[in-house]
Formats: sequence, structure tokens, C-alpha cells
Amino acid sequence: MSSFTTIPSVDFADFLSGDEARKRKFIQEIGEAYTEVGFVAMTNHGIDQDLIDKFLALVKEFSQLPLKVKQKYDGGGMRGYIAMGMEHSEDSETPDLKEMFQFGPEVEDNPQLRAEYPENVFVEDLPEYTPTGLKLFSNFQESGRKLLSALALFLDLEEDYFDDKIHNGHSILRAIYSPPITEDPQDAVRAAEHTDICLITLLLGADTPGLQVMNHDGEWIAADISPDQIVVNVGNMLERLCNSRLVSTKHRVVNPPRELWHAPRISIPFFLQPKPEMELNCLPSCVDEEHPKKFEDLTSGEFLNRRLVSIGLKKED
Repeated sequence: MSSFTTIPSVDFADFLSGDEARKRKFIQEIGEAYTEVGFVAMTNHGIDQDLIDKFLALVKEFSQLPLKVKQKYDGGGMRGYIAMGMEHSEDSETPDLKEMFQFGPEVEDNPQLRAEYPENVFVEDLPEYTPTGLKLFSNFQESGRKLLSALALFLDLEEDYFDDKIHNGHSILRAIYSPPITEDPQDAVRAAEHTDICLITLLLGADTPGLQVMNHDGEWIAADISPDQIVVNVGNMLERLCNSRLVSTKHRVVNPPRELWHAPRISIPFFLQPKPEMELNCLPSCVDEEHPKKFEDLTSGEFLNRRLVSIGLKKED
């Protein structure tokens, strides 16, 4: 397997065009990209740009609220405000240089599941913040559903294989604010080396660079994208399901050069996750003599709980 030096680009309009040749082209392109790299830069992603712009402006407003005000909206780790120093990578105890605000699904047709999920946090001091975040959540969810349809076809599954599994799934929209760096951060970075927990992550490009992806030679490659693109990468849940046929690649967000320490950074990832009961058991079609089963059988909920404990967002039961 040759190593990569750039992040592949794909055009989602090919898959959605209704033209079978363009659809097959997209499926092959993204399948190959996720087999080799685990990341793509995607154009025509279907996320409403006006909604993106509005939410980014609101995230900036929220970030400037006094800390005591922001702390009112602490939702316990899975929803609402998460302060600086709370999250760290699985392989490091040093907290990341970021604060966050998280939104989850608004479950309307499953009372049992609605009772299990934490409630979203309404920000009274910024009344448009939560409703706008939830609208953006729905945008991401629909684009992610369509993209999973393409990946299902690449894996020789039915096109709608993921639909019922991600309906009311435990997806997370996360607004990340990394404040200006005011003193030597030592070994702390804005996001230490990690892989994502979910099926796939859809990430709005940040207003400042910093995202890097590790290639097969252990080199860090800048994940630079154009303003009309989003980054979409494979998460651990999907990698487990397909027995590493598609790869969840290590990535990080590094601090800027010292002369840019004054510049804050905002990024908006959407972690598309299934319902807790979805089995992540390796697909039989992805297991053979050359590719023996790599992962133990787990449900999505069991795996998510393990990882949240390991990164400091949940206490061990």
C-alpha cells in the first residue's frame, strides 16, 4: 500500500445526480479513498451554507460569554457546554486546548429511546443558538445518511442498510472553540492524536488551519480544503463493522505558529452514530482467510460507552 500526501477530493453531486455511471464512479472513488486514506474532501455536500454561516456566528457569540454564564449550560458531558480541560485523547492524559458545546437528536417517535438520551440544552442567553444548532444537526444527519448509502453499496450491502440503524441514532453535533493561546502550552494541543468513535464524521472546515492526518509512513499530512468543501472521514464503528476494509485514520489539530497564537479556532464536526443496539460485529463478507476477524462483537452502545470513559467525558459505571 503506497502512502498518501494529500486528501482525496470527491463530488457528492455525482452520487446524487440520478446518472448511474456518475453514481458508480462516486461509489468507487470514495470506497478507494476510504480503503487507502480514510479521509476525503467533499464538494456539493448538501449542508445549507446560510445555516452554516448563521451557526458559526452564533458559536463565536457564545464563546465570548463570561465563563460563569457558559457554565450554566453544562449538560453533564454529552450535551451542552463542556469546559476547557475536560476532554483528552485516548492515548494522552493532557487535556486538549478547547471548549465545546454538543447537540444530540430530538427523538419524537420512540419514547423509550427519548428517555435514554440526555436532553439538549437551551441557551437562554442566546435564544437562537440551540434552535439553529438543531437545524444544522438535521442537515448533517440527512447528508450523512445519503453518504452511508454510497458506502453500503461499496460494501455490497443494500443501499438502505444503514437507514434504520441511524434513525434516532446517538449522533452528536459539536461546536468546538479553541481560544487564543496566551502562554506556552507545553505538550498540550488543540486536539491530540486520535481516531473518531462514530460511523463517519462530517466536518466543516475551520476558520484557521491545523487539522493533520497521519499517512502510512507515519507522516502528518495537512488536511487543507477549499471553502466549499467539508472533510468526511471513517470512524471506529464503521471500521469495526467492515473489519478494517475501510480505515479509521489517526488525526490531530496542532497549535498554530507562535505569531498566530492570538487567533482562536472554531470547527464544527458531526459524529454520525447509530442507535445503541446496533451490532458492530464484523460483516461476514469482510472476513476471510486473508482478512481474519480483528474485532470482538460489540454493540454501538457498548463501544461508545467504553470510548467516552477513555477520553474523560464519562465516568466508568
